[in-house]
Amino acid sequence: MQSRRKFIKNAGIFSAGLLALQTEAFGFNSDTFQFPLKDFISKRPPVAERKFTSKAIEAAIVRVKKQIANPELAWIFENCFPNTLDTTVDFEIIDGKPDTYVITGDIDAMWLRDSTAQIWPYIPFVKEDPKLAELVKGVINRQAKCILLDPYANAFYKDFTKESEWKNDLTKMQPGIHERKWEIDSLCYPVRLAHGYWKETGDISLFDAKWKEAMLLILQTFKEQQRLDGKGGPYSFQRQTAWATDGVPLGGYGYPVKPCGLIVSTFRPSDDSTLFGYLIPSNMFAIEILGYLIEIFSLPALKDTDLVAKATELRDQVQKGLNEHGIINHPKFGKIIAFEVNGYGSFHMMDDANVPSLLSLPYLGAIKPNDPLYLNTRKVVLSDNNPFFYKGKAGEGIGGPHTGVDTIWPMSIVLRAITSVDEKEIKNCISNLIKTNADTGFMHESFHKDDVNKFTRKWFAWANTLFGEMIVHTSIHYPQILKDKNI
Repeated sequence: MQSRRKFIKNAGIFSAGLLALQTEAFGFNSDTFQFPLKDFISKRPPVAERKFTSKAIEAAIVRVKKQIANPELAWIFENCFPNTLDTTVDFEIIDGKPDTYVITGDIDAMWLRDSTAQIWPYIPFVKEDPKLAELVKGVINRQAKCILLDPYANAFYKDFTKESEWKNDLTKMQPGIHERKWEIDSLCYPVRLAHGYWKETGDISLFDAKWKEAMLLILQTFKEQQRLDGKGGPYSFQRQTAWATDGVPLGGYGYPVKPCGLIVSTFRPSDDSTLFGYLIPSNMFAIEILGYLIEIFSLPALKDTDLVAKATELRDQVQKGLNEHGIINHPKFGKIIAFEVNGYGSFHMMDDANVPSLLSLPYLGAIKPNDPLYLNTRKVVLSDNNPFFYKGKAGEGIGGPHTGVDTIWPMSIVLRAITSVDEKEIKNCISNLIKTNADTGFMHESFHKDDVNKFTRKWFAWANTLFGEMIVHTSIHYPQILKDKNI
């Protein structure tokens, strides 16, 4: 079993390209595009080898491709957008309910974050395809099972009796858990997915007793990690490792935080440990999904006054903590959103490529993309005032400690485009992303700022599907960009 860390060292071993036999010619009109068809052979698995096929997604691929003038961009889009369905999902019916296990790609484990993010781009299509709707409900059901197994874990196996390679971590590991890193966003993403599915379909059947039990456990876990009593709570984590960001200081509880209503996140969505426990982007995500829970359990058919009261109180406390500690005065830029704080007045100024990040907040619904506070923060994170913003011969974007210095994550470039209201910026992002595929036809975890051929993770389904989501988004809101074949 490979961890994400180990895979960075062995990035060339296993790939979607190896799985995806190049047997299907990409369907361009050569008279229109003036290029040899052999240059852009589909990297998707043969139809018979795909894990799941959605008629709605296949139709969307055909529809959007017709809007794309650049042949390489259209090729990458066709490879990437269905990558989660093609290669990572395992759907079945268990105890009369749909159940979908979603691996991240190169690692046979299901992250609560990644699985939601991988499936999220398909939500707008579920009404067109009942099979796809069942697949999504299966993810929601599986995520509830995972949360009930352990709300502090970030990644799980399909088989709840399987033991992890990390079983000797100094935390309450148990079978079925791949990794037990406490990250606020791990409990936010499943709520986002369920709420999004409901808003798209009106179907409340997924909000059953098990799902509600998982939601109550989310509230309890958030409450515990507010650490209002000044103590660490029931969770701690230590690992014997040379990777500093895989360890947690002071007995596995992290550096001290002053109780203020904010929720501690021991790890970031990159699976790297936080420096200061109050990770602000994740707290803002929590505020957003607590609102979803209030909305869902205020429905007449699901009304639960007690749960709504608990979620409302918690949301108000986190919001107060955010207002008092999460907004800081930058010496050059003025008022901005901090990345991490400790409640004592200290703050950590950076941004990370993984979502939630400061850059991605509008994508998660946590702030409006034209909010002055966000725009000011955006200026900081997309500049050399962010220690993990890199610019080189291969492009520019945000990286993070997870893959080391001078590495840019395509995901950060995608989120920069999705959250932008500037057409020129969006176009530049797409142009940069085309180059980063390094002739593979896919996105990757990261690439070196000066050489796109030095990349990590050939099979990273989240980045692939997110890229597809960005192109669909652009086709709706900025179709004129895709008409430029020189992009």
